[in-house]
Amino acid sequence: MTRGARRAALVHGPLLLAAALIAVPFAWLVSLSLQEPQAVFRYPPRFIPERFVWSSYPDAWHALPFGRMYVNSIVTSALIILGQIVTSCLAAYALTQLRFRGRGLAFLVIISTMMVPVQATFIPAYVIVSRLGWVDTYWALVVPFVASGFGVFLMRQAFLVVPKALVEAARIDGAGHWTILTRVLMPLARPAIVTLAALSFTFHYNDFFWPLIVTNSARMRTLPVGLATMILTEGSHGTQWNQVMAADVFTVAPLLVAFVLLQRHLAPTSLTSGVK
Repeated sequence: MTRGARRAALVHGPLLLAAALIAVPFAWLVSLSLQEPQAVFRYPPRFIPERFVWSSYPDAWHALPFGRMYVNSIVTSALIILGQIVTSCLAAYALTQLRFRGRGLAFLVIISTMMVPVQATFIPAYVIVSRLGWVDTYWALVVPFVASGFGVFLMRQAFLVVPKALVEAARIDGAGHWTILTRVLMPLARPAIVTLAALSFTFHYNDFFWPLIVTNSARMRTLPVGLATMILTEGSHGTQWNQVMAADVFTVAPLLVAFVLLQRHLAPTSLTSGVK
């Protein structure tokens, strides 16, 4: 084995091992979704099914209103992402491009919210949502998360990397604040925006506790709550684990699709390409 091959093995070997460790549980999930319900308790486990039970997927889909839950999860996650991008970019622009008294203190207060566990804010947030009459509505699922301290921090750091020469050139050409934000800063900070969107989507799409306490009806439930309901609701033959695994598969699928579509945007790009 040549020196280059050994170096490649040392570099890529651990990465391949880590990828396998991550992929095996998902492959096992798919395998269980195509077996009979008792397969989850079989020992030794059988990775390749003897008989493929394809009916577990349509049965799981019709066991609960998963179509409506899909809509709720996607809509709420998309609205939260949109709100966080808008509020984070506006706040980051003010913190990096505008001069005003107390700017440093304002940034300190914003990032201090990242130190507070989100669970500690659920009780006051629920009280506010309840008094506004938003329980069991999209307002309760979306509004408490449209602003993000992490999003402001991330976008501020991204805007600080943009060369000042580009901003000054835009101002000389007569560009206003909105033009500088939308035509100069945001396009150059696209990797940070995509990263914020990906992290926000992953968190809020998988969020279980907040949708559980602010929704009362099946029409407003999200996918994680639906999965928990499916596990706790036992029929005459007990929990149908192959249907639960099938529901897990089509719940995880949007996350995998989002990663495949966004992975090329997550790689860092040059922010100084416009500077000569």
